Amino acid sequence: MTLAQNLAWDDTVLPFQLDNSDIRGRVARLDGVLEGILKQHDYPPQVEALVAEMALLAALIGQSVKLRWKLQLQVQSNGPVRMIATDYYGPSEEGAPGRIRAYASFDADRLSQGAPFEQIGEGYFAIMIDQGQGMEPYKGITPIAGSSLSDCAEAYFAQSEQLPTRFALSFGRSTEGDGPEHWRAGGVMLQHMPKASPFASGGGSGEGGLLEAGDIMEGEEGENWSRANILLDTVDTLELIGPSVAPTDLLVRLFHEEGPRVFEAQPVRFGCTCSEDRVRQSLSIYSAKDIEKMTTDAGRVTADCQFCGAHYDLDPATLGFEAAGKEDPLG
Repeated sequence: MTLAQNLAWDDTVLPFQLDNSDIRGRVARLDGVLEGILKQHDYPPQVEALVAEMALLAALIGQSVKLRWKLQLQVQSNGPVRMIATDYYGPSEEGAPGRIRAYASFDADRLSQGAPFEQIGEGYFAIMIDQGQGMEPYKGITPIAGSSLSDCAEAYFAQSEQLPTRFALSFGRSTEGDGPEHWRAGGVMLQHMPKASPFASGGGSGEGGLLEAGDIMEGEEGENWSRANILLDTVDTLELIGPSVAPTDLLVRLFHEEGPRVFEAQPVRFGCTCSEDRVRQSLSIYSAKDIEKMTTDAGRVTADCQFCGAHYDLDPATLGFEAAGKEDPLG
C-alpha cells in the first residue's frame, strides 16, 4: 500500500472486533483535525499535548455515539491547567463525518517544565452525552487518576460503566517527507463486550480504591482480556501514529490470532457549532438592564468562541428578551 493510500486513513476512526476474544475496539488517526483545533490558539507545548490527547480520546470514544448525539469529555482540576473540554458531534446523517472541537483553560504563570499531565492537579474526569432535545443528558464522573488522560478514561469506564477498557495512544509533532511539521495523533482502544462484564461491588485495587479491569473480569474472559492487552503492548509509536502502517495492517500485525473483523470507518473533521444565532439565543434570557452592563464603551456587545476563536460584534439594542424582533443594522 502506498503512502498516499495510507494517508487516506488520516482523520478516520476504524471500528473493529476481535471475534476470538469477545473484545471490540477502534483505531483512530488524526491529522487535519488536530491542526484545526490547535491553530485556533497559541497554547504552550504542555497544553497542546493535553488538548491533542483529549481530542484523540474523544474521537475513539465518540465513534460509538448515534447520529446527531453529542459527547463531551471534560477535565476540571485545581492545577495550572484548570479545564480541558472536548466535544464530539455524531454525524448529521449516515456517511457524514463526526466533528470534534476542543479547548483548554490554564494559568500560564503556574505552568511548570514538567510533563503535560503534571500540569493537572486534583479534580475530575467527566463524560457527558447529550441525546438531543427532550432527552435527559447523561453525565458520569470519576476522580483524576494515573499518569495520563488515557489512564483517567480507563478509570472512568471501569468505575462508572464497569467496562474493562484500554487505550494505547501516540501524539506529537510530525513531518512526512519534506513537508512542514504538524500535529499527528493515533491510537487504539480496546473494550470488553458489555454482555460479559459482571457487576463488581466494593472498592477496587486501583488508585484511591477505583476499580480496574482485574476487579471486573475473571475466568476465560479475564484470560482473553490479558492476552489482548499483552499483544497491544507490542505496538510502537510509528505504528500508532502512521501513516506508514494502515490501521487494517496494524490490526493484522497485532491481533491476527484473535480474528480481527473491521467495520466501516468513520471520518472525523474539526467543526464548531457556534453562530451568531446561538450567541443571540444565549443572551435572550437577559433584560435590557443586564445587556447594558455587558455593553462596551464602543456601544457594542462582543463575544468570542473559546473553541474556534470566532468573534461576534452585536448591537445591544437587538439583544435580550426586551428586544425581540429587532434587527442589527450592522448584522
